[in-house]
Amino acid sequence: MDFAIEKGLLRGARQIHSPNQSERPAGLEVDLLVIHNISLPPGEFGGNFVEQLFCNKLDKSHHPYFCEIDQLQVSAHLYVNREGLVTQFVPFNQKAWHAGESEFCGKPVCNDYSIGIELEGTDFEPFTKSQYEVLTTISALLMQTYPHLILDRIVGHSDIAPARKTDPGPYFDWVKYKAALQQAIPKPVQTSAERSE
Repeated sequence: MDFAIEKGLLRGARQIHSPNQSERPAGLEVDLLVIHNISLPPGEFGGNFVEQLFCNKLDKSHHPYFCEIDQLQVSAHLYVNREGLVTQFVPFNQKAWHAGESEFCGKPVCNDYSIGIELEGTDFEPFTKSQYEVLTTISALLMQTYPHLILDRIVGHSDIAPARKTDPGPYFDWVKYKAALQQAIPKPVQTSAERSE
């Protein structure tokens, strides 16, 4: 998985522009990563319906549920499908519209200072090995790029909007993900003086 972040873009990801984005407020650091799940139609995988939704092009004739959501204007920075393929819809230096009404540690409007990653999945079944591997690699890159983003500030959508949201759900393995992420984060290089203390 050859990923790198350059000027807000994830090299190695497919790039599709979502119109559902805006400028981040001046002076705010990116210091929150929010994990979501999504499947369209609900419980079904594959197809390009998530892409259609994030680009305001959802074909509501395809499924009755789409009539309920086709007017939504939402997006995420990244979408990771079941095979681990990554699509970027919004540059990291822009605000994606993924969190909605939300709050973290008393600070509202999480979209302003967060990055949102959608995993293709549901609250009712495990995510794939490929998704965890890709998510771990990208999360480590984001932590290197945004120094204020630390392990304790990687959360689920349900953590920032508990009255409205349940994702990524009970089948997302936070212990496995964060343990792998700790292994993936580069360790600081010690000087010889520090090693001898």
